[in-house]
Amino acid sequence: MQHLNPLSKDIPRARLEIERMNPYSAPLEGRRNLLRLDFNENTIGPSPKVIEAIRNITSKEIAIYPEYRGLKEAFAASLNSSLHSNSLTFNHIGIFNGVDAAIHSIFYAYGDRGKTFLTTKPTFGYYNPCANMQGMKITEIPYEGRSFRFPLQQISLALQNLNPKILIICNPNNPTGTNLDAKRIIQLAHESPQTLIVIDELYEAFLGDSILPIVNFDNTPNLVVLRSLSKTSGLAGLRIGFAIGNPEVIDRITRVTGPYDINSFAVTAAFAAIDDQVYIDKYVAEVLKARLWVKKEMSKEKIEHHLDSGNYFLLWPKQSPTAIEDHLKKSGILVRNMKNKYSIDGSLRVSIGTTDQMKLFFKMYKNAVKSLH
Repeated sequence: MQHLNPLSKDIPRARLEIERMNPYSAPLEGRRNLLRLDFNENTIGPSPKVIEAIRNITSKEIAIYPEYRGLKEAFAASLNSSLHSNSLTFNHIGIFNGVDAAIHSIFYAYGDRGKTFLTTKPTFGYYNPCANMQGMKITEIPYEGRSFRFPLQQISLALQNLNPKILIICNPNNPTGTNLDAKRIIQLAHESPQTLIVIDELYEAFLGDSILPIVNFDNTPNLVVLRSLSKTSGLAGLRIGFAIGNPEVIDRITRVTGPYDINSFAVTAAFAAIDDQVYIDKYVAEVLKARLWVKKEMSKEKIEHHLDSGNYFLLWPKQSPTAIEDHLKKSGILVRNMKNKYSIDGSLRVSIGTTDQMKLFFKMYKNAVKSLH
């Protein structure tokens, strides 16, 4: 890829990979005070315990560098509680300034110039820029058909034939909602021990098929799982994510991070969020309820759509997607246009919030269609 704004001859040149790449970008500005159905975030905000904890931060806590080990232990304990296990310790946990930073660190630690990065398409757009930064060859295997089935056979063949350095599977996949059975993932890892296989589980709470209950990181050290507090706990603005894996692999990934990448506000909020599992469970249950409602309504209205796992879905309007998107924004609702995205061009991705929020979206969507008819 050639960047559109080459530097003048008097400016120092970056590495060739950086000069050639197009950075990942997302429309982050101007989203306040609107119904945010565009980035798959928590749509109601964090637990009241999080707000209280942040308000109680003292000046002394702000003045000193943050500490992380207690948070690693708390997160491991939270996972063990859900897994009914004691298998995870703080050594299995890496903490990052959001999962984006975890992904970047994985490529920085394990990516290598000329080596292959394997993934699916369409999928989360930040993987490829991270591979490009390291000068990797990128192989993307398309999801299959209009149901976007996982291309298991093609991925297996690519693992055998290309011996990739890194494979990332978003599970469930953003934006298609496609999911791969956890046992199949373990099988892929055992068949390809030289490949670091990263499972992006940011939307796992809306799926319920994590690999964590069945993986043994001692026997499968080439598996890494990514989790976040953005989608369920409502901490997207504080940027905190986790990588879970074999302690030696987590050690390598965290070697390339800064010593204090995550700020004390995020650490404090994370403690409070983890401590309020009831809030998280209640929010997830509400989203799953709303998912059933919106699927029923779209089927009843004969709207072309794809809704699988995750807290989002795709719909294909008969009218211009851009016109629908603009009309919804004027009504106070943000959705994500999938323009120029492989195999889903012409669709809109819509995040799922509460049932009341989805009722408002559906009302405004029908108004947009009517006005453009």
